[in-house]
Amino acid sequence: MPENKTNENREVILEGKGVTKRFGGLVAVNDVTFQLYRGEILGLIGPNGAGKTTLFSMIAGAFHVSAGQILFKGKEIQNLRADKICSLGIGRTYQICQPFGSMTVRNNVMVGAFIRYPKIRDAEKKADDVLEKVGLYQRADAMGSELTLPELKRMEVARALATEPEILLLDEVIAGLNPTEVDTFLRLIMDIYRNEKLTIIIIEHVMRAIMSLSHRIVVLNHGAKIADGLPAAVASDRQVIDSYLGKEVPHADDK
Repeated sequence: MPENKTNENREVILEGKGVTKRFGGLVAVNDVTFQLYRGEILGLIGPNGAGKTTLFSMIAGAFHVSAGQILFKGKEIQNLRADKICSLGIGRTYQICQPFGSMTVRNNVMVGAFIRYPKIRDAEKKADDVLEKVGLYQRADAMGSELTLPELKRMEVARALATEPEILLLDEVIAGLNPTEVDTFLRLIMDIYRNEKLTIIIIEHVMRAIMSLSHRIVVLNHGAKIADGLPAAVASDRQVIDSYLGKEVPHADDK
């Protein structure tokens, strides 16, 4: 688990104020307020349909907010285009890996690199550098359609890293992996976090992963925030247990 840091005197790099998203009569995210501190790994958990990915999509610019504000380094970014938000320094992965199957792994990652490196040679160099970091360089010339699920997830992370983000949004990058693959991916995330000096928000249902990675956890249920605190406190919160966990989950302090 990363070393816990106090939030006093730390920079709030991303903030949401009363963030709401409506799809017709459905309120997918309801008046959510949150803070993300520079250098933090923030876990975002909750039942399916709680609004987690919708919140990611508003932060990243895929969805416009219906109400509220999202601020990156003190400046409002809600309703900016996704490419603009990416160029400001927020990169994301997607819950369902959708590679360009007819393109090589290198070219898939170059798609992300082009936001910083418009020249092909420079984008290729950036892609190769990132592929080395995520352990996929040996598969750079393979086609996207040839990758295994763990490799697809690594490529998804690589494509986001190629945009050179300050904040990395990871959406269920561990889902579907077996226990050994989960452990390997956890080490990869921690290596990326430390070496790239990133700030991360991670959505995940694998609770041992969230508990081991996160400095702090925010819990959503039916679109509303129901908890925000240290992993130990969230794991023992009665409302979180009743609405999502079903039972208390072991955390790093128990080990």
